[in-house]
Amino acid sequence: MSENDKPTPNYLWSVLHVKCPRCRRGNMFKQPNPYKPLRPKAILDMYHDCPVCSQTFDLEPGFWYGTGYMSYAITVLFSAVTFFLWWLTIGFSLDDNRLIYWIVANAILNLALQPYFMRVSRLLYLNLFVHYNPNFDTEETVKFT
Repeated sequence: MSENDKPTPNYLWSVLHVKCPRCRRGNMFKQPNPYKPLRPKAILDMYHDCPVCSQTFDLEPGFWYGTGYMSYAITVLFSAVTFFLWWLTIGFSLDDNRLIYWIVANAILNLALQPYFMRVSRLLYLNLFVHYNPNFDTEETVKFT
């Protein structure tokens, strides 16, 4: 296989598996499963550099503060999708408590998925600044400072 025939990793696959945005092959987090050691420090325990392409993940001091906005957007989008799916399957009525049931179910799902959402929000935020590079093994990494 020549240099130009390297397969391009799928963007959606790399986001769902939380891979490096530059090479889409290296893990961003030391523990692939966000639920394995369920401690806040372990959930966001990242490599400093990508193990495959050596892209630095922490581009500047305070870089990860912007992930709060991404996490908020992911949570709102997830809530909108669950609201729509609930409306299609069960429906809403003023005569019973179906709205309350959706609120409780949505809150439980959001809490259960929060470790994964936190990781994906970091990846999506980093994707705003670091883009896929098919020649990651021969070109310089993206650095700020």
